[in-house]
Amino acid sequence: MGIYIHIPFCIRKCKYCDFLSFPADEAVRSNYVSALVKEVRQWESPGSRFGPGPSRPETGAVLERPGGSDHDVVSIFFGGGTPSIPAAEQISEILDAVRERFSVSPDAEITIECNPGTVDFYKLRQYRTMGINRLSIGLQSAHDRELSLLGTIHDRAAFEETFHAARQAGFANINVDLISGLPGQKLDDWRATLAYVMDLPEAPEHVSAYSLIIEEGTPFAGMHLELPDEETEYAMYEDTAEILDRFGYRQYEISNYARPGRECIHNIGYWIRRDYIGYGLGAASLWDNERWSNTRDMERYLTAFGEDSGGIDRTESSVSCGAEKQDAGGCRPEIRENREILSMKDAMAEQMFLGLRMTQGVSRSLFYHNFRITPEEVYGPVLRKYTDLGFLETTEDYIRLSRSGIHVSNVIMSEFL
Repeated sequence: MGIYIHIPFCIRKCKYCDFLSFPADEAVRSNYVSALVKEVRQWESPGSRFGPGPSRPETGAVLERPGGSDHDVVSIFFGGGTPSIPAAEQISEILDAVRERFSVSPDAEITIECNPGTVDFYKLRQYRTMGINRLSIGLQSAHDRELSLLGTIHDRAAFEETFHAARQAGFANINVDLISGLPGQKLDDWRATLAYVMDLPEAPEHVSAYSLIIEEGTPFAGMHLELPDEETEYAMYEDTAEILDRFGYRQYEISNYARPGRECIHNIGYWIRRDYIGYGLGAASLWDNERWSNTRDMERYLTAFGEDSGGIDRTESSVSCGAEKQDAGGCRPEIRENREILSMKDAMAEQMFLGLRMTQGVSRSLFYHNFRITPEEVYGPVLRKYTDLGFLETTEDYIRLSRSGIHVSNVIMSEFL
């Protein structure tokens, strides 16, 4: 299983960002970390909370819940926001709570996202000491004018300083985030960003290269932007795969490239529907075909765990038990929302459209293992339609998007809903 931990804080909201994130003072950040630790330590497992989940078809047995030997934690991911804003000691406290609550694999992948300017060598060394073994650094662009347009807090020099400090601190597994299709961006600008990353001393093991999406409610959505045309965006995407391939990076997912053996274990867990639990504000979870998310209301979240939220009347908060039960680990604050037990039809659809994000595609044997039916029996007409059009391919065990199919992937994936 995987664990996701959401740290919603940032120094300044970027103009393109629609993630759950915002600036906050030190007191709010401290109270949030305290609440998050309580959430990890106090909450009963989903099985205890909601009752037994669906049985696995191959055995008919109900799986054990968190802490059981069936569910070792193989990945932990600190996302945000900017998870590197809190003090290293606060991140360590959260990790300690996770290790107390769960059986964490000795070789678990533990990732923290960070932005240049929010870490230094000493903080990065503390991360390594506490067992964090993977960094995801948000560069976005190698051009300062593009970074300024995005509204980031860093420039290229700050990224270089952070990247080199990470290597000196002992990080041997680093991802760099990039964004293409920026306003005014030319094909040569994007190629130069890729070349810059590849020319770094000890280039990163992983690259995430996303295409800019203008999300409703962001500053970019209210601006008149000169975006690259469709033909240029197509060329940017194809050049990314070609250039990174030359340097030994395999495209293993629509937007992700890695050196052999450096694929992101945590994100693969999402795409193959491995169980995961999310902690923190707005965090989502999937457990044995049951899905839910935490509240996005910071006041509600903090008061649920007895933390100061700025003077809210706690008699009207969502705390469901007294302090003595909280200390005993019996408190279940009502912050989970959007609870849904997926039908088999929904679970099969997810297996298809999430699995097709990966370049290897959907494993036919795994699909049968999970549902005791083949993809062809369920989705025969859709599979034949897009295979005939040249957008899907079938290997011995996998159904995958062809190269041309990747460019119409949203349309194809929607057919499985």
